[in-house]
Amino acid sequence: MSPRNVPSTQLRDLARLRRVRDRIDRDYAQPLDVEALAHGVHMSAGHLSRQFKLAYGESPYSYLMTRRIERAMALLRGGASVTDACFAVGCASLGTFSTRFTELVGMPPSAYRAQQVDGAAPGIPSCVEKQVTRPVRNREAPVS
Repeated sequence: MSPRNVPSTQLRDLARLRRVRDRIDRDYAQPLDVEALAHGVHMSAGHLSRQFKLAYGESPYSYLMTRRIERAMALLRGGASVTDACFAVGCASLGTFSTRFTELVGMPPSAYRAQQVDGAAPGIPSCVEKQVTRPVRNREAPVS
């Protein structure tokens, strides 16, 4: 379907969804909820959630947590404590952070941090490191 054949309302919704995704990427460490994100783009929370999942394959909350875990992984690789990483990425609960981290990465944050400190590989370009260490979504992480 070419852009000329797409209804203008659909294009407008896609632009709004991009703004929401960009806001999550930019403000991941801030307190964000679906209501606030929806209000910012003049949509209802339910409509935003449905359209976001349709466009990106996961809910806004899931996308937010994935971004937070990605940033936490980088902090843990840099030597931050699990508690510091948790609060630095905007999680208010260490338990929720640890549970979500384990679901996405396949190991608890403390084990991930210990593995990174023990097996650090200096000299790997950050773009390669980011691709290799990207968290897996939807509980697809291998069980160790």
